[in-house]
Amino acid sequence: MSNEKRKKTQQQNMTAIIYNKRNKILSIGKNNYVKTHPLMYKVSKEINPIEYPKKIYLHAEIDAIVKCENLKNAYRILVFRINAKGEYALAKPCPICEKAIREQTPIKIVEFSVDNDNNDFIKL
Repeated sequence: MSNEKRKKTQQQNMTAIIYNKRNKILSIGKNNYVKTHPLMYKVSKEINPIEYPKKIYLHAEIDAIVKCENLKNAYRILVFRINAKGEYALAKPCPICEKAIREQTPIKIVEFSVDNDNNDFIKL
C-alpha cells in the first residue's frame, strides 16, 4: 500500500452496518482504498460515465451489501465515519451508494452520522 493510501485510511474510518427488522446485524462493510468490486464498478459507471474510473474503490455501503449473506432480510443500513480525532463526522452516502442501496437491496431505512457536536444520525 502506498504511503498516501495508508495515510488516508488512518485519517478516517467509514463503516456501514446492515440490520434486519429485529436489529440483528447482517453485515459490516468498511471503505477500502485498494480494492474494488464489480457492483461498485457497474453503479459508478452508470452514475458518472466520465469520472467512474476514479470512483471504483470499495465504499463501506457497497462492501456491506456484497458481504451480506441474507440480503433479502436487509431492512436498515447505518453509515458512520470516525475522523482522526475519534469523533463522528458526516457520512452521507454518495450518489453511487444511494443508487446501489435503492436498486440492489430491500433496505427501507438509511441512517448516517452528521457530526460529533450533536452525535446526530440522519435518516434519508
